[in-house]
Amino acid sequence: MKRREFITLLGGAAAWPCAARAQQAERVRRVGVLMNIAADDAQAHSRMTAFLQGLQPLGWTVGRNVQVDARWAAADAGLFRKYATELVALAPDVILASTNSAVAPLQQATRTVPIVFTITVDPVGAGFVASLARPGGNTTGFLLYEYSISGKWLELLKQIAPGVTRAAVLRDPATAAGIGQFAAIQAVAPPFGVELSPIDVRDGREIEQAVTAFAQEPNGGLIVTGSPSQAVHRKLIVTLAARHRLPAVYPFRYMATEGGLIAYGPEIIDQYRRAADYVDRILKGAKPADLPVQAPTKYELVINLKTAKALGLEVPPTLLARADEVLE
Repeated sequence: MKRREFITLLGGAAAWPCAARAQQAERVRRVGVLMNIAADDAQAHSRMTAFLQGLQPLGWTVGRNVQVDARWAAADAGLFRKYATELVALAPDVILASTNSAVAPLQQATRTVPIVFTITVDPVGAGFVASLARPGGNTTGFLLYEYSISGKWLELLKQIAPGVTRAAVLRDPATAAGIGQFAAIQAVAPPFGVELSPIDVRDGREIEQAVTAFAQEPNGGLIVTGSPSQAVHRKLIVTLAARHRLPAVYPFRYMATEGGLIAYGPEIIDQYRRAADYVDRILKGAKPADLPVQAPTKYELVINLKTAKALGLEVPPTLLARADEVLE
């Protein structure tokens, strides 16, 4: 979708003639959105567009019967807290929250405004919901993945780069999800004979210094876990992997399309389309407590052959055969 079309979706009131608006004496509902990335990120555009397009066939049009108030925290903990407070103060009918980092401050700000989350890890362990089947409270949504997927990233790294004996795991230690993903990788590492080194992803300079230092020794590779900081700093991470010739595994497809070697994880954009259905149901009277948390419906394995060639890697035919997408 072109940027102009996206703006039309978000500010659709301009497309409605005055006479038509007069005929549509509908109550305008208010939807808050707290995103984990920056507003000018291409992924932000794709995710918001998917959400708004998901609302349209359900009868919701921005500017006619729904208003969307969006905030973009760009992986900044302070901004997550600030924007959570701002959105709750606007008295929305429902809030769409992206990642654990958005859900936590929103729950601190309100226990009554309905919250629908996307790309969130272990919502039960984080205390966001009582259970996946019966969330309870004011929060429900869409699970990103189970921690066990993290072990799959190490397996894929060894398959595509068998010579790797050291792996730097890029994670956010400030979140439970960052700790949990690293722990899952540690649990499966011994049989692969890979020594793990955690690298924090909270700050770009910190990432660059740590990856550069790690790359001084041979036979290294990278495992990038899911987090808001990883999303914000992904271009730097991909650049560093290429610069230091480090085979790297990423959690989402878009990181492979942006130059990463291999990615395995759920289809992110689909979660925002599916979230539109839950927002619609809540606007029509459903309670979050009665809407079960949903798991991903599809996982994607994407391999970037151009990057593999640049690293001097020959991708095993068996791995290519399993790939959902191969980028040449």
